[in-house]
Amino acid sequence: MKTLKQTYLNNKFFFALFGVGICYVLAFFFPFMMWMANSLLIFVLLLTIVDALILFQNKEGINAQRILPEKLSNGDENSVKVDIRNNYNFNINTNIIDEIPFQFQKRDFLIKKNIESGNNTFFEYILEPKERGEYSFGNLNIYVNSPIGLVSRRFTFQKDAKLPSYPSFIHLRKYELMALQNEFLLGGIKKIRKLGHTMEFEQIRDYVQGDDIRSINWKATSKSSKLMVNQFQDEKSQRIMMLIDKGRTMKMPFNGLSLLDYSINAAMALSHIILKKGDRAGMMTFAKKTENKVAADNKSGQLRKISEALYNVQTDFFESDFGRLYQDTKYHLNQRSLVLLFTNFETLDALNRQMKYLRGIAKNHLLVVVFFKNSEVHKLLNTNPENMQEIYDEIIAEKFEFEKKLIIQELRKYGIYSIYTLPENLNIDVINKYLEIKARGIL
Repeated sequence: MKTLKQTYLNNKFFFALFGVGICYVLAFFFPFMMWMANSLLIFVLLLTIVDALILFQNKEGINAQRILPEKLSNGDENSVKVDIRNNYNFNINTNIIDEIPFQFQKRDFLIKKNIESGNNTFFEYILEPKERGEYSFGNLNIYVNSPIGLVSRRFTFQKDAKLPSYPSFIHLRKYELMALQNEFLLGGIKKIRKLGHTMEFEQIRDYVQGDDIRSINWKATSKSSKLMVNQFQDEKSQRIMMLIDKGRTMKMPFNGLSLLDYSINAAMALSHIILKKGDRAGMMTFAKKTENKVAADNKSGQLRKISEALYNVQTDFFESDFGRLYQDTKYHLNQRSLVLLFTNFETLDALNRQMKYLRGIAKNHLLVVVFFKNSEVHKLLNTNPENMQEIYDEIIAEKFEFEKKLIIQELRKYGIYSIYTLPENLNIDVINKYLEIKARGIL
C-alpha cells in the first residue's frame, strides 16, 4: 500500500492512453485497426509496468537533505540549500516540491532538475521572512522519473523541521567594518569628523608625520630628545539604552515589515556596534508597561541576550504609556546614559501629550527620539502632479511633512535630539547618530 501511495502516473501515460483511445475510435469506423489499438494498449501497459519496476528496483533510489541555517534573519534574504544524490544506474528527472512555512504564502514552489547516474545536484533558494517567531517546514518531496517517463516515484525527506526567525543579524559584520572606519554609505559616503579629544588617555608615543601638533607632550619630548605625543582613545563603558515602543502606532507596515520590526533590527545592528566600541548596550520595550529588560552591559553574550529578548516581541495594540516609561527609566537608569527612544509621532499634538515625560527623561540622560518618515507620503512629495487629484495629494503630503518638521523643532527646543528617517534607512541613520555623539564627546 505504501508503494502504491508513492507511485504516480505521469502526463506521458495519459497522453499514451489518449492515443490508444483514438485508435479505438478509428477502429469503430475501420475494423481492421482493432488489432492495432489492442496491441498499442498492451504495449503501453507493459511499458508502464517496466517503468515502475526499474524505479522501485532500488529502495534508496535517491538521497536528499535540506540544509537550513541555524536561524532565519528577519527582513533579510536567507539561503536554504538542497543536496540530492542519484543512486540509480540511469539518469533521472526530478520535480522538487519543498513545503515551506505557511508564513511565506508560497504555494507554487517547484524546481526541476536532471541528475546523472551516481551524481549529486546542489541548489539553493531564498526565503525572506517578514515576521519574527518560529517557522515550520513540512516535507521535502521529490518526484523521480526514469527516462521512460510514464511513472513517477515520490521520495519524502525531513518532515516537520522547525527554524526560529530572529531580528536581523546577517548584515552585522558589514556595519561593524563601516563603523570601525567611521563611515557609512547613504547616498554617498558620510564621514564622522572627530572634534577634539575625549578625556580618556591611552599612552605616550613617538610623533609620526600627520599627528596633531596640539597633542605633543613637551615634557616627555624634553626628556627623550624626540617629539612625543599623547594618544587618546574614545571613552569606553558608556551606557547606551534603547527603548522600543511596541504600542499600536508601531504596527504600521512598510515593505512587508512593521515599524516595530525595523526598530528591532536597528537595535540589533546598533547593539553590535556599541559592544565593538567597548560601550555598554541595554534595551527594554514598552507599551502599557515596560518589558523585555536587558541591563546595559558589555560582557560576552550581551548581544545574544538582546537578541533573545527581542526574538518574539509583538505589538499589543495598546496606547503606549510614556508616564510609566518615565517612572521605570528613572528607577532602572541611575547613571547618565545615551537613551534612544524608538517610537512614532504623526502629529505635534501627539508629541505634546508626551512631552513632559520626554523632558523628564532628557533631564538626566542624553535623549534621542527616533521616529519615521511615511514612505508613501515621501513618494508623493517627489512627483510632478498632472491633475487635480495629484495636486491635492501633494498638498496633503506637504502638510504631513511640515507637521513632522514642527515635531523636530519642538524636541530641539528642549535639548532633545531626534532622528527622522525612512524605515529602510533606519539602521545607518541610528548608527551614524551614535558615532556622531561619540565623536563630539557630548555624552
